[in-house]
Amino acid sequence: MFAVDLASGSIRQITNTRNAEYQPVWSPDGRTIAYLGTKRELTSSETTMEDTHVWIMNADGSNRRDLGQAIDNRQRAPRWAPDGKSIYTVVQVRGSSHLYRVPIDGSKPMVVIGDEGSVESWALTPSGGVMYGFSSPSEPATLRERMTDGSTRDIMKLNAALLAQRRIAPVEAVNFKAKDGLPVEAYLTMPLNHAPNQKYPMVLAIHGGPHGAQGPAFNDKAQIYATHGFATLMVNYRGSTGYGQAFADAIFGDQNGKEAEDVLSAVDAVIAKYPWVDSTRLGIEGGSYGGQLTDWLITRTPRFKAAVPAAGIANLVSFNYMAYYHDYLAVEFGRYPHEKDLMDTLWARSALRYVDRVKTPVMFIHGENDNDVPIAEAEQYYIALKDVGVPTIMVRYPREGHGVRETKHVVDVIDRSLAWYDRWFSDPAGKIDGKVIP
Repeated sequence: MFAVDLASGSIRQITNTRNAEYQPVWSPDGRTIAYLGTKRELTSSETTMEDTHVWIMNADGSNRRDLGQAIDNRQRAPRWAPDGKSIYTVVQVRGSSHLYRVPIDGSKPMVVIGDEGSVESWALTPSGGVMYGFSSPSEPATLRERMTDGSTRDIMKLNAALLAQRRIAPVEAVNFKAKDGLPVEAYLTMPLNHAPNQKYPMVLAIHGGPHGAQGPAFNDKAQIYATHGFATLMVNYRGSTGYGQAFADAIFGDQNGKEAEDVLSAVDAVIAKYPWVDSTRLGIEGGSYGGQLTDWLITRTPRFKAAVPAAGIANLVSFNYMAYYHDYLAVEFGRYPHEKDLMDTLWARSALRYVDRVKTPVMFIHGENDNDVPIAEAEQYYIALKDVGVPTIMVRYPREGHGVRETKHVVDVIDRSLAWYDRWFSDPAGKIDGKVIP
């Protein structure tokens, strides 16, 4: 961290650590700096296994303190209270994001907004309340104000007219035990209008990161799937954030390992709990790390009838030397690929290594300008599946980077995904009216 004197242009270095500091902000009196920080020496520029915490220090860099250690979860950018006695930060708590106030004297942090859903951008009001964007299970993008007495009022509801014409599918938390007994949580979006004694397909939608999470907040794609008669299962497998540092660390050195088993255990738990889930019509998809797990899991089991991996890593070795984030796997495994036979481990945990086991039809989604996970990762797997004889197509999106952003492309991905699932759910041979669809 550095400070620049605007008058003279001189630069003063404040911190000199082997870990990372992010998003510093001065206290109201200018004597203290709050920031996000980590403690581990090896930190990725792309994603980090270690939860960021709110730290404070004197303006000269002395007396550094991990103020957020009282909250065992990932914290976001800090902001000072006007009196300088506490700091606000958004904290991931299981599948939700809550706003906390953390006193700088070390006393107990307090939850300011703890509703089910996700607090997004926010600001303190002159009266002492909070103005914030909030995504709830029933609607996205609401601008809301919370007064000092705890009451709330909605300032802007951009989707009210549309939602008045739609039904929103309910989302339920599903808690289960992994194979090794670790408690894991998932979220299930129900299909709309599901009737008794009928079976419905389910799509397993895997989040990226791996240090991220999904939750009950409004998910447009899951709601579209629900309207189409699909359930959507989102699993916060080990390595996910919002469940404490030990849970995030549980993936260390074990990519495509126990976290992949967590995802399959979630599918089993949901099928056992909800008899209307059709175990013969399961789909699987995910983006980034979710794409990687999709690539991997179809080499482990033929139970999924269709797959839609997006921006996934198929070959951990080639990825390491093509991506911008050359330090990512070093953080995840504790050493670089050339050290201590890690190269062999990475190849053993690469989906491409086992492509001959795949039976699931695959539709790849990838942006042509993706530097996080280069498109060559999908190209390798696509070509290999062609060699094996597995039905596969590849959809390339121009101008897109890591993930699809342009509105027409987003719509196109959803339309193609629904068509891909319908094709393979309706007939395992991919036939319509007795004819094989190319």
